[in-house]
Amino acid sequence: MKKQAGSIRAALRGFTAFLLSAIAALGITLGDTFREGTFPVYAPHPQAEETIRVLSFNVRCTGVNGVPAPLRRGIVADEVRAIAPDSFGVQEATTLWMQYLRDVLPDYAAVGQGRNGGSIGEHSAVLYRCDRYDLVDSGTFWLSETPEKPSKALDAAHKRVCTWAVLENKETKQRYAHVNSHFDHIGEAARVFEANMVAAFIEEKFADLPVVFTADMNCKSSEETYAILTRTMQDTSLTADTAEAFGTFHNGHPEKSAKTIDFILCSDAFHAVAYQTVTAGIDGRLVSDHFPIYADLAPV
Repeated sequence: MKKQAGSIRAALRGFTAFLLSAIAALGITLGDTFREGTFPVYAPHPQAEETIRVLSFNVRCTGVNGVPAPLRRGIVADEVRAIAPDSFGVQEATTLWMQYLRDVLPDYAAVGQGRNGGSIGEHSAVLYRCDRYDLVDSGTFWLSETPEKPSKALDAAHKRVCTWAVLENKETKQRYAHVNSHFDHIGEAARVFEANMVAAFIEEKFADLPVVFTADMNCKSSEETYAILTRTMQDTSLTADTAEAFGTFHNGHPEKSAKTIDFILCSDAFHAVAYQTVTAGIDGRLVSDHFPIYADLAPV
């Protein structure tokens, strides 16, 4: 059965590659291009020296402007390679997304579970440069009153998970924790519960370790969810020495509207050197309905 499933996945990947090649050969536009000049176009910069680059990336589980996920996967991977993070958190990464990212990004290892348990459902996984870092510890818990099993909180529309990893630089032996999540998009009470749970977890688990939190928090900076987490952590888009910031969620139309609901927060054990919303896309194409964001962090 496993062998048959593997053959089916390989056949699907082969068909997708063939389809993309055919589309490229025909010069067909996939419909998710954007016009420069309608919003700031920020491309990734070289990483600041002696920093850790952390990325948050909602890859969108399904289509963007009519372009299905299989036809965007290549440019999502290209975007990760262009930004070249030390570690990154993904949101809306389905089982198929995770299989693809593992296949095409061999320099990265991944930790995390799907929100329905095991490998099933959307992941809020952490991926890290396995040639540069050793995994010291990791885990996933559900943002609910029963964090040890698939479950949801209060008025949440979906089960939500939080995944974490403690990474150690192979050369310097410096460690940091990367925590990643995706808060509920419907339940306001659930988001507050989720934020409190993550804040308490970080405070208890990583009191003596530099920590970064990446997330699609599904809230604005004026809301209580954001306030809970920024009481003890800094918003790198505000504290970085240099920042190129723009709205992170655009729903496929950044020229019309974009609001910031994705964040990179870090503890005071980090100094934020740079922050960027990467709006340039790949070859003029939108990689997702969210712009990826990254921060370069220097341990204090």
